[in-house]
Amino acid sequence: MSVLDAEKHNAFAGSRSFTLANIFYRVLWSITWTAFASWTPPQLRGWRRILLRMFGAQVAPTANIYGSARIWHPANLHIGDYACLGPRTTIYSMAQITLEPYSLVSQGAHLCAGTHKIEDKHFQLHARPIHIGRRAWIAAEAFVGPGVTIGEGAVLGARACAMRDVEPWAVCTGNPAKKIRERQIRFADS
Repeated sequence: MSVLDAEKHNAFAGSRSFTLANIFYRVLWSITWTAFASWTPPQLRGWRRILLRMFGAQVAPTANIYGSARIWHPANLHIGDYACLGPRTTIYSMAQITLEPYSLVSQGAHLCAGTHKIEDKHFQLHARPIHIGRRAWIAAEAFVGPGVTIGEGAVLGARACAMRDVEPWAVCTGNPAKKIRERQIRFADS
């Protein structure tokens, strides 16, 4: 085998990305959520909060997480008061994902805290935290990438893709997301 062939053969032979303990935790979590939460009606939000806390999530007592939400690693999830993860959301929490109070992640939205180092010959995983600010809204089927902060009161429109930070009170749409205007509403506690 030539050096070039050996290099091609080993291109994806980097070190393991996850420990066996991490894999076991995620398998146990997946089985637990599927068996005890994924089918539950919206009114059983308290039960879903308990399950998430059992697996290390920090969830406010008033947070709302729908049963159809898919959460990769609950211990990396922090959800504030009255924040909501809507139906069919995907929370790829390889790094910490924080939802501040009153933030809303609508149906089908995807928060993805993990990517790959594309210049690394081993294509290793790279995780960066996501922060959703107070009263921000991630609209239906929008995508928030690794390391992105969505500012307070900001809106990421339906199917928009945010790969960079969104400033507070901005309304952004498109792929890549671009600011189209300021959000005018303000709240007494903001």
